[in-house]
Amino acid sequence: MTSVRTGNTQYGALPYRVSGDGLQILLITSRDSGRWIIPKGWPIAGLSPSNSAAREALEEAGVTGNISTDSIGTYSYDKRLANDATRSCDVAVFALEVTEQHDTWPEQHQRRREWLGVEEAGQRISEAEVRPLMEKLREQLATRKSQR
Repeated sequence: MTSVRTGNTQYGALPYRVSGDGLQILLITSRDSGRWIIPKGWPIAGLSPSNSAAREALEEAGVTGNISTDSIGTYSYDKRLANDATRSCDVAVFALEVTEQHDTWPEQHQRRREWLGVEEAGQRISEAEVRPLMEKLREQLATRKSQR
């Protein structure tokens, strides 16, 4: 993977599925501290922002599916660097409707993944600014369903 660092913008995926239990969000753990997060990373050369987010979801969480082309929102966080410094990053988030969950994926030995309801995912996620994006996704899906 070739990353192109342009400023402090990253692209993230908000992986979801709708089952009999309602909307579920897939969270993963960070490699360093084990915090619960969503897949995200630096822009990837040759890929659009949404496709960069989809690639991160495959590499970090082992899921593929239908990625939205429009961001559902952004959030900011402080990325911890190797030298214990931090770098402020903005993350544009794209909804990813998961259609396939792979048994093996590139970072499977470095991370855990777990499907959670929106409330529990909101309680677990380390970056609090992602919580409103989960709610926004839930609202968008409910609106879509009622328009059918």
